[in-house]
Amino acid sequence: MSRDQLDVMNEEIQIAINPQTALNTHERINTVYSGEIIKMEAGFAKIMLETNEVMRADEVGLVHGGFIFSAADFAAMVAVNEPNVVLASCNCLFLAPVRVGDIVTFEANEHQKEGRKRNVTVRGFVHEIKIFEGEFKTVITERHVLRLDLLKSLDN
Repeated sequence: MSRDQLDVMNEEIQIAINPQTALNTHERINTVYSGEIIKMEAGFAKIMLETNEVMRADEVGLVHGGFIFSAADFAAMVAVNEPNVVLASCNCLFLAPVRVGDIVTFEANEHQKEGRKRNVTVRGFVHEIKIFEGEFKTVITERHVLRLDLLKSLDN
């Protein structure tokens, strides 16, 4: 992808992010490894991960699945967009390999709310090929997960 194409894409990204919707979670995540937000609405997120050499798992150029999972998880968190959202569990399928240089787009849709629990379906694509699908079960805690009373003894 040329620099001009990236500049156009960045402009489109800024337009796609609803100015009414501020990012309330994972504000300090490393977007090089977990993807960039290209669209964000209540209950929906679209993340783009541009794979690179650091993600290479072998001499052929296979991207390690951990990077794919990280971007999918980030998409789920952005779809929920609560400050203290954490992943409780995930059932996911890696449907096709990703190679260094591929751009993976993840779409996350929050589809179930029950109290503090949220379920989010995330699908990842390279072009039109679905490479990932997962069901993410999240929980919104009252306080940051590292500041819960259960861990109070660690603060002393």
